[in-house]
Amino acid sequence: MLFGRTTLSKFVIEQTRGQHSEMGALLIDVAAAVKGISALVGKGALSGVAGSAAAINVQGEEQKKIDVLANEAFLRHCEWGGQLAGMASEELEEPFRIPDDYPRGRYLLVFDPLDGSSNSDVNVSVGSIFSILARSTAGAAQKPDFLRPGHEQLAAGYAIYGPATMLVLTVGTGTHGFTLDRESGNFILTHPAIRIPAATREFAINTSNERFWEPPVQRYVGECKAGSSGIRGVDFNMRWIASMVAEVHRILMRGGIFMYPRDNKDPAKPGRLRLLYEANPMAMLVEQAGGAASTGRGRILDVVPDALHQRLPVILGSREEVERLERYHHEYDTGADRPFVSPLFAERSLFRD
Repeated sequence: MLFGRTTLSKFVIEQTRGQHSEMGALLIDVAAAVKGISALVGKGALSGVAGSAAAINVQGEEQKKIDVLANEAFLRHCEWGGQLAGMASEELEEPFRIPDDYPRGRYLLVFDPLDGSSNSDVNVSVGSIFSILARSTAGAAQKPDFLRPGHEQLAAGYAIYGPATMLVLTVGTGTHGFTLDRESGNFILTHPAIRIPAATREFAINTSNERFWEPPVQRYVGECKAGSSGIRGVDFNMRWIASMVAEVHRILMRGGIFMYPRDNKDPAKPGRLRLLYEANPMAMLVEQAGGAASTGRGRILDVVPDALHQRLPVILGSREEVERLERYHHEYDTGADRPFVSPLFAERSLFRD
């Protein structure tokens, strides 16, 4: 029986009373977009939208048909309500302007409409990620309005489209999970006040890039793979789904650490994941659940963006392991991880400069 259980609508109305009451209505619109995307993803090949859209997005990636439709779902469900000053999507080069036919508010919605969409054709879990910021006044948003550090987010969340559709949300009062009841059409609070264990023995990283990683990441993963026979003295499990939403969801449910670190595979890219659309929302969710989120050299939520589609390294999850990786980066940057060599025994040559 679901009667009397807390719905998403009731939760956001209660949590946003006061100065951000209009944000509750916006979150309900986001949930409506998620329901539409869930229905589309759930039909799989029956929907007729599998495969490529024969287009390249602003990220230089091949768009799937379902990417385009998911992006439209967010725009159409959220543009009309009067809460928004503008939207920014991973699929759009520039911010989306609220049509002149609709009133404008002071909130900004930032989203990745379908994270991990390359998995959709093989029936692996995918998701949507979103974040909400606010301007000081209502009106049409400009690009600089979106270039704000993640600690200024008012709300963040993701939806995961798996065996069940869940929406995981924070409005700054903890991280909470809602499961879609397909009979009633309501999201029901099923995972209140999620907490990530501080310690873990599970890590997620794409080891095919190992040769490109920086030494501190190679050191950390090497120790994990060595297991009980190495200096950590315990065995670790490794996971990799290639869907950030699925990886973070697993960490929120049972702990772990997710890494998409800096590497030298493409020196022009300081990282793989997008700060505004992926890293900031997930970092807020993880921190609100007691975890940590870092670039390896600092807190993700303190990074001030300088571009709409900026990328950066991401390390997040159980606090103790994130802090260990930050320490390894510091030791590498300062040379503390390398053995001391006395100047009396420095390398010598028969030839002088």
